[in-house]
Amino acid sequence: MRGGLMKKVLSTTGLRRLTEEAIAVRPGEQLKELRSRLGITTRDVTEKSQRIAEAEGNEEFCISNAWLTQIENTEATPSIYKLYSISTIYHVKFADLLLLFGVDLQKIGGHQIAMPLEQTHLTNIEAHDGDRAVSFPVRFDQGFNLESTNLLSRMIETWGEVPISLIQHLDVRHAHYGYIGLRDYTLWPMLRPGTFVQVDPRLRRVQSFKWRTEFERLIYFVELRDGYACSWCELQGNQLILVPHPLSPCAVRQFLHGTDAEIVGQVTGIAMRIADAIEWPARETLQLPKRS
Repeated sequence: MRGGLMKKVLSTTGLRRLTEEAIAVRPGEQLKELRSRLGITTRDVTEKSQRIAEAEGNEEFCISNAWLTQIENTEATPSIYKLYSISTIYHVKFADLLLLFGVDLQKIGGHQIAMPLEQTHLTNIEAHDGDRAVSFPVRFDQGFNLESTNLLSRMIETWGEVPISLIQHLDVRHAHYGYIGLRDYTLWPMLRPGTFVQVDPRLRRVQSFKWRTEFERLIYFVELRDGYACSWCELQGNQLILVPHPLSPCAVRQFLHGTDAEIVGQVTGIAMRIADAIEWPARETLQLPKRS
């Protein structure tokens, strides 16, 4: 079927993976089989969808007998509203129905990585299908010293398949996640453009203390009127000062705290490439953006 995706077939409890020979089965035909297995008539669908439409105040959710017949017997594609009603009435995950029509929500993250934004912004890590499993370390080798640098793969004794929903619901850090824009050189070279940062929204007060090295200095994720920034911060009265790295081409910026700039949280972790996939020009010809 569409997009070369593995087709889904119907069972009494919903959709399940099908073998290769069922790939040619139309989505509408599979929906019809599911409805038949569940013992739901076209009249039932119309009546139940009408109740949904009334509850939502939108007739787009209503599925007429003629429309359902068309979907089940042609290549027609339902709207998101009618697909929502089918998901509700058939007790099938909305994401599974989208996949049936060639839309895989799990691919969103990959496409976003392939098309990064140039501006620094907040992002999120979302599991669209909590039942999908991912490889996750379930047992660590006790023979390794955690104080020593090592490869994570060598420290893990057992990898297991863990449902995404289990990891997602742990919410260990109560964190937001930010992305440093490809043109944001505020903390370069310590934080390179393209870096992902973990932000703790509970730590929103700018702390003032003596730090010995730049690595001890607290970094904050800041929401501005026209975007976001990730920077060292100083608070002078009602003025929030965004301080760049000494080697950065960026200038110090000053905003009215609480009006023009607001602290989202303190950066507590980073994920950053230290080697580029592309080939950079020779060091003597490399040009950074001019200090603004």
